[in-house]
Amino acid sequence: MSTSATPSVLFVCVHNAGRSQMAAAFLTRLGGDRVQVRSAGSAPADTVNPAVVEAMREAGIDISVEVPKVLTTEAVQSSDVVITMGCGDACPYFPGKRYLDWQLEDPAGQGTAAIRPIRDEIERRIRGLLADLGIEPTA
Repeated sequence: MSTSATPSVLFVCVHNAGRSQMAAAFLTRLGGDRVQVRSAGSAPADTVNPAVVEAMREAGIDISVEVPKVLTTEAVQSSDVVITMGCGDACPYFPGKRYLDWQLEDPAGQGTAAIRPIRDEIERRIRGLLADLGIEPTA
């Protein structure tokens, strides 16, 4: 996968305010320093969705200081795995990268109760990704 000992994963969604932020937070929590984590959006929002922040707080993860970031070619080039979540063709493609597309409901405009199942599915997929990368979750 990577020539370095630490794989790098980039999560991409449109606004980088919900799904990709949750995924990055779970991978950071469960992968620790054994994986590099990035997230970005093809059209980033101004802030992370407050209901997403609350849903993650319920899971014991504080993402209140996170800010949406713009997707750059450099971020894709420097990642081993690129996981898209509804960004369509906005994500640049580079040969040799591993691309996954996670079809997940968009939490935009939804309350915390509706976001909980999305959050839980993202955590499940992150645990599967860690297994694929040969990394034992820290929690």
